[in-house]
Amino acid sequence: MCIDLGRAEGVAIARDLAQVADVVIENFRPGVLARLGLGYETLKGLKEDVILLSISGFGQDGPESGRAAYAAAIHAETGLVHRQGRDGREPADIKMSVADTNASLHGLVAVLSALLMRARTGLGQHIDIAMVDAMLATDDQLQYYLEDSHDTGPSVSDIWRTDVGSILTAGDFRHIWRQLNRRMGVADPTPAGAALADKIRLRRQAATKFFASLASMEAVHDAMRRMNLAWGLVRDAKDARESPTVRHRGAIIDADDRAGGTRPLTQSPYRFSAAESGVRGVAPHRGEHNAEVLRDWLKLDDVAVSKALASGALLTETAASDAS
Repeated sequence: MCIDLGRAEGVAIARDLAQVADVVIENFRPGVLARLGLGYETLKGLKEDVILLSISGFGQDGPESGRAAYAAAIHAETGLVHRQGRDGREPADIKMSVADTNASLHGLVAVLSALLMRARTGLGQHIDIAMVDAMLATDDQLQYYLEDSHDTGPSVSDIWRTDVGSILTAGDFRHIWRQLNRRMGVADPTPAGAALADKIRLRRQAATKFFASLASMEAVHDAMRRMNLAWGLVRDAKDARESPTVRHRGAIIDADDRAGGTRPLTQSPYRFSAAESGVRGVAPHRGEHNAEVLRDWLKLDDVAVSKALASGALLTETAASDAS
């Protein structure tokens, strides 16, 4: 459904929908929803136990609550961009909207918690999720940086070149070296009494030579198994789709694009033992189900539906305009 909230008729429809909704979700800047006549107190007056989830960049109140927010801006504000610039590199954003998806997942957990609370107490509530808070709450490396005045942070995993592509080994290099030395027979090249910096440099050279000698995926798998290392083949997105695990689990599927072809989509990551989950059917165009929602949710008859559609408050976009 697609509603024009700039029209009074659209706001009226939104209010009617809120009266029969369990949860209302919005991500306007703080204050916008209230100015539209759809703030929490208004919605609560329509349905006392309504749950309103508000997601914003900097929270519903505070000195920066009115700022616009996109994921990249939140990455910068929470230290992620700075961290990408360590070791002499210029700060840079990552090519992934982590702050967006992260805040959404926290919002989902909060809504489920509020629904459980409402089932026990009958109370609805307003949930305030700030993208800044959500990023900090799920940054598992943050404590290193908060406690370390030199900003050294945790150890960084190593990437090694093999004859069949690059691999990443997770863990501190000291552990990797012990495994190479004890389980793979890589001789220690450091002379007695060598300085620590020289030991690290020479051992890394020996490790680099060993990994470069792995001439097949079978050899890579065998070495990783013998050393019992957590590792990953460095893949691009297209290669990731062809990994044996992704293929086995159907994590990426070909979905109907409603134009005579298909397009790749990620499947739901939830695998329930007593329920089905995942992509079903095709994605609707914006506003495609305006009439159906009015009938099913608001129980409007054909005359009332026609009047609502004619008001201009409900928008419909065609496949062509969606694709443009």
